[in-house]
Amino acid sequence: MIVSESQIRDCKLGEDVSIVNPVNMYECIVGPFTQIGPFVEIQKDAVIGAHCKIQSHTFICSKVFIGHYCFIGHGVIFTNDTFANGSPNPDPNSWKATFIDSHVTIGSGVTLLPVNICSNVTIGAGAVVTKDITKSGIYIGNPAKLYKSLP
Repeated sequence: MIVSESQIRDCKLGEDVSIVNPVNMYECIVGPFTQIGPFVEIQKDAVIGAHCKIQSHTFICSKVFIGHYCFIGHGVIFTNDTFANGSPNPDPNSWKATFIDSHVTIGSGVTLLPVNICSNVTIGAGAVVTKDITKSGIYIGNPAKLYKSLP
């Protein structure tokens, strides 16, 4: 039997980062004044900005970039492999990136495919984001669609 302990390994953490164990974080960057809840995984090459809040049971995979002042709800899943050949691709060079601009709120249970999301966006709980979001607003549903524009 192989047992792995949760850990924080080789991360660059900004000033006053708050982390509630257990977490699994490795080779990532987390900006100052960000809060990370329990049961979160943040993988290699993920970057999280300043003043963010990442709630419990969230999975942030490699090649995810999150701006400043973002809220990521409970159980949010980021993806970087589109399974283009019908199965997982083990080649990290084939994985795609996700870019979340600043001031984005992502509700609990959201799934994000590799996308770009502009600033001042709210994504409702349970939504599935399959395409880039280029206009500020509130997005809901599966697939996520604009519900209400925001200034």
